[in-house]
Amino acid sequence: MAMAEPEFRATGVRIERWPRSLTKAGQVLIKDGRLQLLTSYGRVIDSAPVRAVRAGKAWFSDESSTALTVNGKRYRLTMGQRDEQADVGKLTGRFLKAVRRAGGTGD
Repeated sequence: MAMAEPEFRATGVRIERWPRSLTKAGQVLIKDGRLQLLTSYGRVIDSAPVRAVRAGKAWFSDESSTALTVNGKRYRLTMGQRDEQADVGKLTGRFLKAVRRAGGTGD
């Protein structure tokens, strides 16, 4: 049986939980209705069903940043940290669409 492809995957993501950075090259994965925040080594930072996640554009920042609430904890994700060629606006938009499509709350 083939493994299902993730609905969204991004690498090289800066993941912050105010006031500190948790990783500068983390991963964000949405698969099988679940969101995972991972370190660059694949260790789980946080995980929750997408329907329990809130995501939106981060206030007072550029188009690469997303504010995220997972299990009552607030995170800031900054996409495209390792890929200068990435269109971070499109990547952030794809992430927010994937959250909404999987049943989460997104702006």
